[in-house]
Amino acid sequence: MPDLLSVTDLSVEFATDRGVARVLDRISLSVAAGEVVGLVGESGCGKTTLGRTILGILPGSARIRSGAVRFKGRDLLELDPVAVNDEVRGRAITFIPQDPWSSLSPLFTVGTQIMELMKWKSPRRDERWSRERWPALVRRYARDRRRADLDAVLDVLRAVQMPEPERALRRLPHEFSGGQRQRLMIAMALLPSPDLIIADEPTTALDVTIQAQILRLLRDLVKGRRVSVLFTTHDLATAYEICDRVVVMYAGQEMESAPTDAFFGGPAHPYTRKLLESLPSPDGDIRDIPGEVPSLIEPPPGCRFHPRCDYATAECGAGRPEARALGGEHRVRCYHPVGVA
Repeated sequence: MPDLLSVTDLSVEFATDRGVARVLDRISLSVAAGEVVGLVGESGCGKTTLGRTILGILPGSARIRSGAVRFKGRDLLELDPVAVNDEVRGRAITFIPQDPWSSLSPLFTVGTQIMELMKWKSPRRDERWSRERWPALVRRYARDRRRADLDAVLDVLRAVQMPEPERALRRLPHEFSGGQRQRLMIAMALLPSPDLIIADEPTTALDVTIQAQILRLLRDLVKGRRVSVLFTTHDLATAYEICDRVVVMYAGQEMESAPTDAFFGGPAHPYTRKLLESLPSPDGDIRDIPGEVPSLIEPPPGCRFHPRCDYATAECGAGRPEARALGGEHRVRCYHPVGVA
């Protein structure tokens, strides 16, 4: 399958009071058309920063040092910001947040907020209208398009199994349960008919039963519509449930990338092995990874996992290894991959 999204050697740093934090260190990954890719790693490893870089919504303290983010062949880092906002962000690439409250105003009904989204990001939007130089507040919302958009909204609300869609549009966000609010977020991500959805740990705040329901719903919807997903999570069970392929990150570097079955059946990077071994065993034993996650302000050279690695040698600290192909789509950045001759 051709790559829809290709991130190559992306490095991002943040200015902080303590110094420059090197949050992403030459990250490379890809997402094919129709593929669900899981971005797995501990909190603070750079997953959210990567998603925000792709969307073009980094804070002012961030600086992109190197790399490219190619979406459908175009480098988003080189596009005019106005073009990214009009053509890409919120339309071709949409976002599902971890916490729906961050995207829903408590003051307006859900219907008001969804229709405001559709006014600007609907796939039925007239491009000539969008390029007019009139102030945004006075641009009219054509009645026939609004009717078509509303019909599409109701269809998608039914698809995400929202009870009584017409009534739901008249309700305020606090009148919905956590699972229902996340269904609204999925609906809003699907409505612009995107090519790619970035889902930032969208089930973390939900209880286990609702998590399973939302994951099955999301996977069925995106597969049925051939939408690609970059799904960030720290939960390996969630990655197994929904992803076609998994990319593991540690301290701002990607360590291993493999189809889901190969990832869980034959992990090759020492960090990936330790990560899987840290899952609770059937008898309740839990094993941690010795050592501490390094500071991103003064990270170790080379492979950032080498100070905690049982297989590390001098070359691991001298320079970061190139990605090594192990067969198929399985790749690992390691001088000493486990179980590989």
